[in-house]
Amino acid sequence: MGKSIDVEVAIIGAGIAGISAAYYLCEQNGKTSVLLIDKRQPMSYTSAQSGDNYRDWWPHPVMVEFSGFSIDLMEKIRRDTDNVFNMTDRGYVLATRREDIGDLVAGLHADADIVSGRRHIAAAYPALADDIRHVVHIRRAGDISGQQLGSFMLNRVRAAGGRRLAGEVVRIDYDRRFSLDVSTPDGNQRVHAEKLLVAAGPFAGKVSAMLGIELRIRNVFQQKIAFEDVLGSVPRDMPFTIDLDERTIEWTDGELEMLAEDPELEWLVREMPGGTHCRPDGGVNGKWVKLGWAYNSASSEPQEDLANEPRLDPSFAEIVIRRASSLLPSLTPYVEKPPVRRSHYGGYYTMTDENWPLIGPLGPDGAFLVGALSGFGSMAACAAGSICATWMCGGQLPDYARDLSLARYENVELMSAITGEANRGLL
Repeated sequence: MGKSIDVEVAIIGAGIAGISAAYYLCEQNGKTSVLLIDKRQPMSYTSAQSGDNYRDWWPHPVMVEFSGFSIDLMEKIRRDTDNVFNMTDRGYVLATRREDIGDLVAGLHADADIVSGRRHIAAAYPALADDIRHVVHIRRAGDISGQQLGSFMLNRVRAAGGRRLAGEVVRIDYDRRFSLDVSTPDGNQRVHAEKLLVAAGPFAGKVSAMLGIELRIRNVFQQKIAFEDVLGSVPRDMPFTIDLDERTIEWTDGELEMLAEDPELEWLVREMPGGTHCRPDGGVNGKWVKLGWAYNSASSEPQEDLANEPRLDPSFAEIVIRRASSLLPSLTPYVEKPPVRRSHYGGYYTMTDENWPLIGPLGPDGAFLVGALSGFGSMAACAAGSICATWMCGGQLPDYARDLSLARYENVELMSAITGEANRGLL
C-alpha cells in the first residue's frame, strides 16, 4: 500500500457531475481539500457522449425549477467567461402532426411560442415536413459545449487547490471518516476523507454498494450519430428540433416484407416512439449535424469500454436518418447514400424509473450522491453540483432539494404523482 492521502472531500467520478460538484465546493463554499478519483481521463466516459443541449421544458414544476436554476448558473458562467463553453439560446422546436395539442399545451411548464397552420410553419421553420400541423418553440433552451464547460470548471478546481487521482476505488470503509482503497497504475493507494461524494455515473450503483446502499437506478444505453452535412440539408441556424409523434419508419414494400419475416428485426416495422431529434453542430460556419433517438428501453450493465456495448447497433445510422427524414425531408438523400464522414456513438442514461436525479445524502453520515442524471447530465450539471455542494456544506437548500434526494421515496404523494406521468421528459 502506497502513501496515504488525507483530504476533506473525496469525489468518486470525474465526469461532468463530479467536476461540477468539485467546482461549487471550491467556488461557493471555499473548499480547497478536494480530490477527484477516476481511472479514466475527466469527461471521457458517458459525459463525452452528451448531446450538449439544455432546456427548462419538463413535465413537472420541480424539474422546471431545477433545470431553470442550472440555466441561471450556466448563464452566469457565460457572462463571467465571455461564453467559453459556446452557450446558444436558439430554443427547442417541438413538432407534431396532431390536430389537437390541448394536452401538450396544458402540460407546458415553460415559456413557449406556438405556431400552427402550414403557411405559418413554412415561413418560420421551412425545413419541416409539410404534414407538420403545430410547432411549439421552447424559448429557454439551446446547446452548449459540455467538454468546454467541464474543462473550465476543472481548471478552477485545480486553481483552488483541488487534485485528481487516477485510479479505481475498490473498497470503502467507514469509521467516523472514510477510508478508500484505490487501485492505481502505480499500485494501491489509501485515501482518507471526512466526506465522500459518489458521482460515478453508470457505476454509481456499484460504488454505493460498497457503502451497503442499494440504489433504485438502471442504465439504459442510447445512441447518436454525427455526420458531415455535405448537402447542406439542415439549416445552420435551426434550433434543436424534435419529432414528438409516434410513427412507423418508412420502408419500401420489399424492405417491410423482409423485416417482418426476421424475428430479430421485426420490431422495426412496428410503431416507434417519438423523440427523434436533430440539430446543426459546430456553429453557423460548421458543416456537421447531430441526430439522436432514445428509443431503447432495456437496461444493461455498463461496459468498461463503450465501444463494446452490444447495443451499439451498426444499423442505427440508417434507422435514425430514415425516421428523421420524415420530419426533415431534406435528409432523404442520405437514406439512399449515407453520409461518408460520420461518427456513431452512445452512452448510458443512468436513471430512476421516474427520470429524476438523485442528489443529496447517501447512507453513512458524510456520504453524498449526485447521479441518475439520465440524458440531461450536461444541462443539469451546474444545478446538480451546486445543490450537492450545498448539502455537503450545510448551506441553505432550494425548497425542492429534498424532492431530488433519496428522501423523495418517503413522500408517497409525490411518488404517486410522478410515477404515474406518461411523459417523463425523456429525450
